[in-house]
Amino acid sequence: MRGIQVSQYVKGPKELKVTELPEPKPKPNQYLIEVHAAATNFFDILQIQGKYQNQPPFPWVSGAEFSGVVLATPSDPKSNPPKFPIGSRVFGASQGAYANRVCAAEHELLPVPRGWSFTDAAGLFVTAPTSYGALVLRAGVKAGDWVLVHAAAGGVGLAAVQVAKAFGATVVATAGTERKLEVAKQFGADHVVDYRDPKWPEQVKKLTPKGRGVDIVYDPVGLVDKSTKCVAWNGRILVVGFAAGQIEKVAMNKVLLKNISLVGIHWGAYAKFEKQTIPVVWEGIGRLIEQGKFRGTVFSDKEFVGLESIPDALLALGGRETWGKVVVKIPQSGETKL
Repeated sequence: MRGIQVSQYVKGPKELKVTELPEPKPKPNQYLIEVHAAATNFFDILQIQGKYQNQPPFPWVSGAEFSGVVLATPSDPKSNPPKFPIGSRVFGASQGAYANRVCAAEHELLPVPRGWSFTDAAGLFVTAPTSYGALVLRAGVKAGDWVLVHAAAGGVGLAAVQVAKAFGATVVATAGTERKLEVAKQFGADHVVDYRDPKWPEQVKKLTPKGRGVDIVYDPVGLVDKSTKCVAWNGRILVVGFAAGQIEKVAMNKVLLKNISLVGIHWGAYAKFEKQTIPVVWEGIGRLIEQGKFRGTVFSDKEFVGLESIPDALLALGGRETWGKVVVKIPQSGETKL
């Protein structure tokens, strides 16, 4: 097997190398998956540098999100009959995705949606439930709402745009380049605003009926304080992440004066605190996919093929040069297309 193994922390993706590795040995409760596509995430970059909250013991294979084909099912009698028979097309997340093969437990896998490619499915496991959980479970998005989505051309951003539109909301999308604003429109945003303009909160507010402001703010960046200027009375601001690099401080009098709800969403923690909600969210996402209201968000301006292209894919992601999900195709058995 070939893969990207980390034996010591590196300064950045350029130092990653593809090498020959032993075949992975699944635990009794794990499946063995042949990887056909792997998605990149910011936390992959942090992990190889030793800066992430989850650091496996050396040596370990990097990468988390993937899609592929089941090669072997769990040997544990509790897992039989297996949910995913040999040959099943699956996607999921498990340590070691930047390789030809990866091991994953059943709760880390889902079936590739009908009609979806491995490439599209590889980037679905993290972004879709984060955005669906935030907007639907935490903010109660409904028809008629105005929703402001920050960093709308990013992975979770494009997922949020689609979810909000599917529930009948009007979406105002922010982004920092003309290309990213264009992409947000292509995925359904009704209005776009460049947040490089310091007056963006005023622009957003003017777009809303009678200038009342937006009902929901989806913020994976760290723009809560400025967003209080354009949120409506009883508005909800979703704290999704801090892509800008700083955890901001918010003047709480602004929250009080407008009856604003600040609502956090940590999707990864649902597996620990609220397991019963996970299948509910995925059922909801599945319905949107079947209805044609949710599609893959794979970055298509440049193609990344083969394990050797993973460092370049991570550099592009880290350099903010991309939109959506940056996915690397990993051809198997002579494949050239996925």
